[in-house]
Amino acid sequence: MKLIFSHPTGNANVRSAASGFMDAKLLDAFHTAIASFPGSLLDRLGGISPFSEIRRRRFDPALRPVTHTWPWYEISRLAASRVGLTNLTEHERGRFCIDAIYQDLDRRVASSLQSSCYRGASVVYAYEDGAVATFRAAKKFGLQCLYDLPTGHWRAARRLLEKEYERWPEWIPTMSGFKDSDAKLKRKDEELILADRIFVASRFTAKTLEECPFRTAPVEVVPYGFPPTAGPKVYEALSGSRPLRLLFVGKLTQQKGIADLFAVAKALGSHVELTVVGHKPNNNCGALDKALTTCRWIPSLHHEGILKLMRENDILVFPSLFDGFGLVIAEAMSQGTPVIASDRSAGPELISHGHNGWIVEAGSTVSLQAVVEEVLQRPEMIAEAGQEALRTASNRTWEGYKRELTAAVLNHVA
Repeated sequence: MKLIFSHPTGNANVRSAASGFMDAKLLDAFHTAIASFPGSLLDRLGGISPFSEIRRRRFDPALRPVTHTWPWYEISRLAASRVGLTNLTEHERGRFCIDAIYQDLDRRVASSLQSSCYRGASVVYAYEDGAVATFRAAKKFGLQCLYDLPTGHWRAARRLLEKEYERWPEWIPTMSGFKDSDAKLKRKDEELILADRIFVASRFTAKTLEECPFRTAPVEVVPYGFPPTAGPKVYEALSGSRPLRLLFVGKLTQQKGIADLFAVAKALGSHVELTVVGHKPNNNCGALDKALTTCRWIPSLHHEGILKLMRENDILVFPSLFDGFGLVIAEAMSQGTPVIASDRSAGPELISHGHNGWIVEAGSTVSLQAVVEEVLQRPEMIAEAGQEALRTASNRTWEGYKRELTAAVLNHVA
């Protein structure tokens, strides 16, 4: 059995999946926009500051012989973003928006399937928003369609997030998901309809698929892994005037619950110090602009810098209102930094409340503030939970994810 695998950008879970398929000798072709391999000219270019984004697309050297890249749309998107040409990256409309990147790669993979079939390929594995053309072509050639849904189903997202119109109307401009066109939503549905098996990373994501008005393929939950764990963390005692250091990492949108986080930080005043790492989704939200003046804001930071920052802070806060997993949860735990995570993420699968972190009700400022206040009253919990978080992380690496996903694929197509 041979497999065709595609994803435009290649984040940690995609890199692990591709490597796992390669190790199992399943991979016929890997399609992506940009791929960097250690020692290559492209990789050396990524060592120069203006091109550092390239290093985030670094893959296992073993993948090089089967990797096919289609970089021009993605390079144009990155360049437009860097110089502020927002009209070129506008949601769904911009010539080089993220939707255009996904659809361009999808079409190219679809056109390559016939040659892959000649080489014996019988399975395609593609991701949400980048699978519909591939799956249509795959059905013509009798290939199995495996679908990866990194986020929850869009109907569940609409239902759960529409409450924010009443709770935080001034933050709605940060939530681009409500701007998805009918055409895009129809493509999402068609991808699900064409899929022969659906892979998700959390039980929360699996549950959202219950809101589909049609019957879907069987769903399999394969949780992501943790990065390599750091050495023992030094936990600085809360004493005197030192505030509790809270960290948020992610896109600055209310889908991630940041309005609730800023409200808690404001309520607790000098007792907490908030650092926020992430890009603004646009420049149309005055409430976000105002909130960012009250904290330490870092618009962008390389991966190693983020891990270092996680070690320097007391707690990572992840109050997301809708998230298929939340890789930053695993990253923080791997650094010995405990996490406050919402129940609409993989948090409940990674965290035992009060033991190696804390779980709060999504969309509840009261719930989030209560946990932060509890930590302020019992600061020794930080070291206790952090050490347990580190133990949890050491028990599930990305190697475990690779093995489980590969086994699940083989079990389905056997």
